[in-house]
Amino acid sequence: MGKADDPREVPKGSYAAGDRVRIPNGAEDPLTVFINGVEQREGTDYEIEGQEVRFVAPILKEEINTGRWLAMYLGFFGTYRKDEKVDLQFNHGGKIELRSDVPVIPFEQPAGQ
Repeated sequence: MGKADDPREVPKGSYAAGDRVRIPNGAEDPLTVFINGVEQREGTDYEIEGQEVRFVAPILKEEINTGRWLAMYLGFFGTYRKDEKVDLQFNHGGKIELRSDVPVIPFEQPAGQ
């Protein structure tokens, strides 16, 4: 596996947003977790900790500054950087629900930052 394929490597233009998402209130088993549409496996890719899903590797998000946002808005170019989306599928009140692009809980900042 090369350096570019290392899942811990954060590519230029992206950042490690966090490694947890909150499970919605009232969610019932079975819980299915996806990153960018690819089903993840409990015990291999993530663990359930209380009301949170904790991933083995951090979730990567694209850094979008004002200049990049403006260029995309004006149609000069699109976005091709690493930007992972987490989706959760679960039962709720007898129906299957899907929550798309669930917010990632940011890593805690050290004291004083």
